[in-house]
Parts: sequence; C-alpha cells; structure tokens
Amino acid sequence: MVWSITTVVEEFLAEAGEFLRAEPARNSVVLTVTENLRVKAACPQPVVGPPQDGQHSPGHGTGPDRPLFGWWRPDAGSDQVAGAFLHTSEFPVFLTHLSRQAATELAAELDTTGRIVLGINAEQESAEAFVSAWRHRTGACAEAHRRMRLFRLGGLVWPDPRPEGSARRATELDRDLLIEWLDAFVREVGDPPRQDHGAVADERLSYDGMTVWEVDGAPASVAGVTRTVAGMIRVGPVYTPPALRRRGYAGAATAAVSQAALDAGARVVVLYTDLANPTSNALYQRLGYRPVEDRVVMSFAAAT
Repeated sequence: MVWSITTVVEEFLAEAGEFLRAEPARNSVVLTVTENLRVKAACPQPVVGPPQDGQHSPGHGTGPDRPLFGWWRPDAGSDQVAGAFLHTSEFPVFLTHLSRQAATELAAELDTTGRIVLGINAEQESAEAFVSAWRHRTGACAEAHRRMRLFRLGGLVWPDPRPEGSARRATELDRDLLIEWLDAFVREVGDPPRQDHGAVADERLSYDGMTVWEVDGAPASVAGVTRTVAGMIRVGPVYTPPALRRRGYAGAATAAVSQAALDAGARVVVLYTDLANPTSNALYQRLGYRPVEDRVVMSFAAAT
C-alpha cells in the first residue's frame, strides 16, 4: 500500500478528486475544505508586513501549519485511489473510509513529518488502527472526544406547525452577531477556541453561507451551509441562543437552508450531529435526514 502526501491542494485534487466526488456525502468535509482552500488560492489576499499564521498562499508551502493532504493506492503500480486524508493544524486529522492497514501506515507516515497531531476524526475501525499505531510510535494517550453521525437529506419535511418568523440571508450587518454566536457554539460543543471566527464569518458571508431565522425583526437562530461541491452542500453550524430554544427556530432555520440548497440544484444535502445530543438527532430525522455513517473524534495527549 502506498501513501502520497502533498501540501498543494491542486495536486491533491488532481489525484484524489475523482475518488472524493464518487461519494460526496461521506467525503463532504474533505471536499468542502479543499474547495475553500482552492477559492482562497485563486483570490489571495494581500499581505502587509511579515506574513502571519494563515496568510501564506493557500495550498502551497511546506511549513508545519500548512494544510496537508494525502491519498492512498493499494499498490505502487495502481492508478486507483482508495482512501485519503486531510490535516489542517487546528483540527484532528480527517480520514475518509480506510482499511485498518492503510490507517496504520498513515500513522507512520505522519509521524515522520514531525507535525503536531491533535487527534483523529475517522470511522471507528480506522480510528482504532491509527490510534494504536500512533500510541506505539509516540507514546501519546487517546480518548474519545466526540462521536458523530453523518445524515443525508431524503425528502425534506418542514416543521409542523412552523414557528413564527422567517428566514433571510445574513449580511455584513450581522457580522458581529455571527462572530458572537459562532464563539458561543464552539464553547458549547466543547471544542477549543482555535479559529478566528471573524474570518469564518467573512468567508461564509462571501458566498451567502449563513441564514438567519428572524422573529419580529430580531435574529432568533442561525444556520450555515458550505459551498456547493460535486453537487453537495453540508449544513452547519446551527445555533440558537439558550433563551430562545424549544420554540422550533433551529428546525425552521435548518429546513430553510436545506430547501434553499435543493432549490439551488444541490443533489446531496448532509449534516453532522453529536450522538451525545438526542435532541438534535431527533430533530434532523423529523426534517427528513437519514443516517449514513458514524465517526469518532479521538483527542491525543502526551503520556504522563
């Protein structure tokens, strides 16, 4: 089995793009992250003074904070890609469907790069194989941080009765609110606050990627979507402030962005849930989302 690794997003997509697009639902994270990087690389932002983290030309360079990509072939003479990974420095390594052997060999490959690996996001079997190999090589301890379920929209079912209010696209006037709610969302789900949510809000606003559910002229909930890639859109994050919950606003916001995705021609609409949250899992199934696969996020810590 052979792993090939690059920091160049265009090279990765040239080699692994067909494999990823063959199952856009299961590969939605890799497809959407690489699409964002590709868009940024096509429209680089000017840098004033010494470059700071995240200001390098996206998809290029060799620094330890650069996104890293890889694809796996069953043997050196094969043209068939049968697995891939994505690693951005602030997130766990994300694996597509992989065999245990491929995941084990990837741990060895990544160890030789000297990169800081905070964790792994994968299907249970490949996660176990990677964690075992990583622990053997580095001594790192691992624990389950989150168990997730991928859902794909079947037939959209709007909440009945619909809650009061209506959906509208977020605008620059909502920027401060989006930053505040994105910060709150990350704290609530227990993720480390590593991202610049101002940059996240700006990127989402650049392609109408955030929708506000508004009641009596005031925002009550928000739902985001990714860019469309390979006919696929992923919904998330969805956030409602605690004081406004249990009124159906999150379901309505999710239904609104799901309907907008279908109206825009998306063939595949997906979202992830935390399996520890029975409320959201039940809600999305009522809206017509159906389970596709389960994943586990494992966090690494140095041995004590």
